[in-house]
Amino acid sequence: MKNKIIYLFILIALTAGLSTLPSCQSGSGNKTAYHALIVTGQNNHSWQESTPILKQILENSGLFSVDVAQTPKTGENMSQFKPDFSQYDVVVLDYVGDPWPEETRTAFEQYVSGGGGVVVYHAADNAFRNWVAYNQMIGIGGWGNRNESDGPYIRWKDGKTVRINEPGPTGNHGPQRAFQVTIRESEHPITKGLPKIWLHAKDELYQQLRGPAENLTVLATAYADTAKGGTGGNEPVLMTIRYGKGRIFHTTLGHVMGKGPFPAVECVGFIVTLQRGAEWAASGKVTQEIPDDFPQFNVTSRWPLFRPMNLDEILDQLREYKPGDNRMPEQDLTNLLRGQYNAGTFDEIEDQLLKFIIGNGSAAGKNYVCRELSLYGSENALPVLHKLMTKEPDVAEMARFAYERISGEYSN
Repeated sequence: MKNKIIYLFILIALTAGLSTLPSCQSGSGNKTAYHALIVTGQNNHSWQESTPILKQILENSGLFSVDVAQTPKTGENMSQFKPDFSQYDVVVLDYVGDPWPEETRTAFEQYVSGGGGVVVYHAADNAFRNWVAYNQMIGIGGWGNRNESDGPYIRWKDGKTVRINEPGPTGNHGPQRAFQVTIRESEHPITKGLPKIWLHAKDELYQQLRGPAENLTVLATAYADTAKGGTGGNEPVLMTIRYGKGRIFHTTLGHVMGKGPFPAVECVGFIVTLQRGAEWAASGKVTQEIPDDFPQFNVTSRWPLFRPMNLDEILDQLREYKPGDNRMPEQDLTNLLRGQYNAGTFDEIEDQLLKFIIGNGSAAGKNYVCRELSLYGSENALPVLHKLMTKEPDVAEMARFAYERISGEYSN
């Protein structure tokens, strides 16, 4: 019984240590993975770069499994582009291009109005000017020959959202730069607990967006400084929209063009709000904690390892891991295993973890993998863990803990 209590304290200490790591995780222990679909394939931005980044960011939260639906190239036959939206909790739009088939548009409208979630990412609000329902879903948009007939400008003024009905350009931005984001709706699940003002990394600040703006809530704005080619107004950058029973999160942030670097999507503020917005769109709630390194009002925070490593890369890092090293590989492993377990595919990678803990590697790395096996491992792990208990003194205690937790057989 005494050993069981000691091992429990070890697990609690290891788990508590994760809360200081520089990325957001679910704070609820929720074992339900949401299924997300990214729609992409055409864009006036580098979708070949942005779509993998979005996928990686969502999967790194540990809450999402992500599929990608890629359209044909510009001008090619679109008639067979028919994703089954009904299979997903949230659809992420990284698309500007040719119209979808009428059947696909109708299916998307039914999906959203029936309660489906949507994330409108950056230039996706440039798309489909002539699709009435789409513009109702995104709330406001730009470019694409939009004008005052498409709806009013939306800005924040005197403590509230204002509609400005006047002619003028629709959609533009000044030079890319870092700019402050101000939270305007601090009690919404997406923004609750975020700093009132935080500095976003270099990005395009969209301005003069207009549209139906029905059932739209402005969550956050950024000041478009006239000295930087701006309007002199507080432009919306984070929004939610209701369409029927559906929930839409709209972020104008996240410019990706060329081959990088991409500071806008490496910004911890972008990553956190995207993850939280996607969870809200999928479920109506947000369970994720806010990481300690979220940007402050005068300090940007970039996460250069925004791309979570695959399992082979993570284990390569852990082979050399020692106490005091950057703990990012540990968190990447935790997030990857949580996602695989939620998706029911953990068995496919358990063998790799078992080979790791009996191979050549640091004791600290092996101990961490044993800790993860204690949470997710099957009876297939027991012979390997038993061997560690007797053959590797530096790993024996955590191997014993994992063995006993999996088997349910505790020593006194």
